[in-house]
Amino acid sequence: MKVAVFGRFYNKNTSVSVERLFNYLLKKNIDAYIETHFFNLIKENSAQINDFSSFKTFDTLDTSFDFLVSIGGDGTILRAITFVKDIDIPIIGINTGRLGFLATIQVDVIENAMQNIIDGNYKISERSLLAVETTPENKDISAMNFALNEVAVSRKNTTSMITVETHLDGEYLTSYWSDGLILSTPTGSTGYSLSCGGPVITPSTNSFVLTPIAPHNLSARPLIIPDSTEVHLRVSGREENHLVSLDSRIATLDNGTLIKIKKADFKIKMIDLLDESFLITLRKKLLWGEDKRNN
Repeated sequence: MKVAVFGRFYNKNTSVSVERLFNYLLKKNIDAYIETHFFNLIKENSAQINDFSSFKTFDTLDTSFDFLVSIGGDGTILRAITFVKDIDIPIIGINTGRLGFLATIQVDVIENAMQNIIDGNYKISERSLLAVETTPENKDISAMNFALNEVAVSRKNTTSMITVETHLDGEYLTSYWSDGLILSTPTGSTGYSLSCGGPVITPSTNSFVLTPIAPHNLSARPLIIPDSTEVHLRVSGREENHLVSLDSRIATLDNGTLIKIKKADFKIKMIDLLDESFLITLRKKLLWGEDKRNN
């Protein structure tokens, strides 16, 4: 079995997870590859790295890998998909921070989770992505033009609102006068969109949601649309530029740029253990939020 491991940070929150995972991979004689930058971070900060000298490193992935383990939070998984892209490698996330919707494996069950994956005791949750194209072309976007959570346009270098002219399948919808606009997948519905008043959408739903960011017009509400819809956006405002973000990756566009967004022609595969599900995680998240408020 060939496994890729990816992370963005190595600190007191991640060190225990890293060492427990690495020790278990060694115990099972699994062919492990660590993303190069992550390996170097560990090498700089851990005296135990020599114990894992049999591990190799990777800069790119191919179809020979059985799955990828992400160590961090949901944001780390969003970065991990830039390595996985469209080659169908399943991803499992070990959570080293707060409860996440994507990174669900807690540190105390790492060994049990890995064994379940080795034994095939899991299911695959396929997640839709958004693909982006701009006219004129923007090289920062075209180099990595997909997003798992959302695509968002927002103002830049100003406190003034922007106008986001919006078309759905060639038909004019409205022009949002707001701080920006989010187009979210079901996976991303629990992220930025939710914080702006958008609905929670279960991962298998064939829908996207348009959520305005702090709209001036109080009648502007989130809108659920079929995921077959092609969305066209144009931004105008007092400044000459605005921002567009694909998950955590940000580019600057000139106002008037045509932004075309549609469902990507591939999906990301997430590994769900049999004792985990989106609804179980949602219940935990709601209870966690109530506990935080009560404390």
